[in-house]
Amino acid sequence: MDLTTYLRALPKAELHLHIEGTLEPELMFALAERNQVALPWHSVEETRAAYAFADLQSFLDLYYAGAAALIHAQDFFDLAMAYFARAHADGVVHAELFFDPQTHTARGVAFASVLDGLERACSEARERYGISSRLILCFLRHLSEEDGFATLEQALPHLARIHGVGLDSSEQGHPPSKFARLFARCRELGLHCVAHAGEEGPPAYIVEALDVLKVERIDHGVRAAEDPALLARLAREQVPLTVCPLSNVKLRVFPTLQQHNLKALLDAGLKVTINSDDPAYFGGYVLENYRQTAEALQLSRAELQRLARNSLEAAFVGDAERALWLARLEALAD
Repeated sequence: MDLTTYLRALPKAELHLHIEGTLEPELMFALAERNQVALPWHSVEETRAAYAFADLQSFLDLYYAGAAALIHAQDFFDLAMAYFARAHADGVVHAELFFDPQTHTARGVAFASVLDGLERACSEARERYGISSRLILCFLRHLSEEDGFATLEQALPHLARIHGVGLDSSEQGHPPSKFARLFARCRELGLHCVAHAGEEGPPAYIVEALDVLKVERIDHGVRAAEDPALLARLAREQVPLTVCPLSNVKLRVFPTLQQHNLKALLDAGLKVTINSDDPAYFGGYVLENYRQTAEALQLSRAELQRLARNSLEAAFVGDAERALWLARLEALAD
């Protein structure tokens, strides 16, 4: 079978996906009209033309502006279902959705509205597509730890519906250690912990995320390559890295996909996975990330299978469900 057919057939988990970052301009404008929200752009074409980012912050400015169209539980349901349809077409069997409640509650949107819409979509995706999913609440690192604690307080009545917490938004100047107490409390509550580190921030942020926040996965982590001791540690401890190749190029972490270090990290023995991050803004969902990366870095099918296996092994799921996916993956290799 050709490369795209093979990649689609690979059972894979998507572990680094901001659901707000799947808001395509067409849906953004439809929701804005439905909710009578004014957007900074006048058309879908004008919006897409704005997707030329100089860095992470220039993307975030646009990302937060677009999120203004999301207000009601139905909006979040529609957003997530649009993502799940694409994920199903891409061969995703499990997705762990990051969501940013602070982006919405700061605008007066009820925490429960965000969660209700997303959870209903997760249930619908399981029934319609057979995709399992998890919801991971992300704290915005450019805000204070106190603000994060306030968000956690809002989440407490809903913890049975939330599987973990993460840390996203502007990395520069906001080290993981800024949220040490918050993550300690989340661990006490039994929540899985992940954090963005080592995308624009230095390798030291990855170390802080591991040693201070005690995260189970590192989101991005590509700058670990600058620290040989850290690189060896990540390989030894098999800490999963949720790498987002097209995002890294779009935000100029790497000049071109051919210069991305994903294959080097894989060759060094790290538990690397491929994900799409904010695919509406970065030019491709997870299948497109696999395809373009495979072509740019000349990845073998064995390497692609390893990447898919890594994603399944790094997912926050039970062993029985994981075993079914791994069996499907092995069958494909045969």
